[in-house]
Amino acid sequence: MKIRVATYNIHKGVSSLRSTPRVIALKKAIAEFDANVVFLQEVQGRHDRFQARFGKEDRGHRHWPETAQYDYFAPDAHHTAYGMNAVYDHGHHGNALLSCWPIENSHNHDVSDHAYEQRGILHCILGAPECRVHCYVVHLGLFEGSRGRQTASLIEAVNASAKPDEPVIIAGDFNDWRNTLSDKLRNALGVKEVFDELGPRSPMGDMVRSWAGRQPRLAPARTFPAMLPWFRLDRIYVRGFKVNNAKVMHGPLWAKLSDHAPIVAELELTQGPCAV
Repeated sequence: MKIRVATYNIHKGVSSLRSTPRVIALKKAIAEFDANVVFLQEVQGRHDRFQARFGKEDRGHRHWPETAQYDYFAPDAHHTAYGMNAVYDHGHHGNALLSCWPIENSHNHDVSDHAYEQRGILHCILGAPECRVHCYVVHLGLFEGSRGRQTASLIEAVNASAKPDEPVIIAGDFNDWRNTLSDKLRNALGVKEVFDELGPRSPMGDMVRSWAGRQPRLAPARTFPAMLPWFRLDRIYVRGFKVNNAKVMHGPLWAKLSDHAPIVAELELTQGPCAV
């Protein structure tokens, strides 16, 4: 079984500067992923101020959807799940999953580490053809100590909900700019990041590491800021899948839509009851 997945922090559907609405363009862009499953972060479930300001019809178009963003972005016949994390007087936002396959079950784990950042891990079980796939939508905190504790909660949640032989996809915005969490996830869960085998590496660096008896340097792709990506914040970790391809969506279009660039990966199941 092959599966195409994407992860994208959409910055609540507005531009980084002046909060210009981008929801119409984002809907078209998400459709271009042509993905079976899309992991979204900073998704508005409700925003009364933006709705009042941008929701009125103008020349036959609305610049803000009447429905929740996760339903608005979902292609036809896709299923959705939403994990509400941050709640305020005029609305709320969180993580969401869009799936072409039925979502058999979903649960949002509150991993907020302090009062000033509300964070969650959205766990969904997908009824993919002939097997179940566990998906975890992640958005970790801005402080390193918080991220470490939230990663421990993520490891605990995966071990408690997914059997060792069941396929797992963990994706989202880890805010892990120093890349201190990947080894913890690899060692505790047996996952690999999609760029572990595909990401660009220096041939000279690999040769030197080989002479020194060291393993190749593993690093996620650069995704932030979208205009000129430098920090490695967004990730897709998988277990039970072979990674056929993975790429970061670059270019002027993506730089205008959000402060993060999305990642799209093509996977092939190698573990579980429907592996062929």
